[in-house]
Amino acid sequence: MAAAALTGCSIRDDICSEGEYPVIAVGGTGSACAPEGERPPKGYTRYPEGKVPQKVDDEWDVYWRTHTVDEGGNIVDAPDPG
Repeated sequence: MAAAALTGCSIRDDICSEGEYPVIAVGGTGSACAPEGERPPKGYTRYPEGKVPQKVDDEWDVYWRTHTVDEGGNIVDAPDPG
């Protein structure tokens, strides 16, 4: 751990645990993890291919804070939280 701090590397947490994959709430910015081999829970869908967050604060994790997937599977701006 000290070596990582000394070299300037950052250790980021995985979005999901081993054996799980990330899913996004349809029409919102919420996310969850689903067991591999199972369908996403009701109200959630898989992230579009190539746009799946893997680590907390990675490029796609940040992107999906302001975007979502609608019921048609289209990427849209997330609703204003206010």
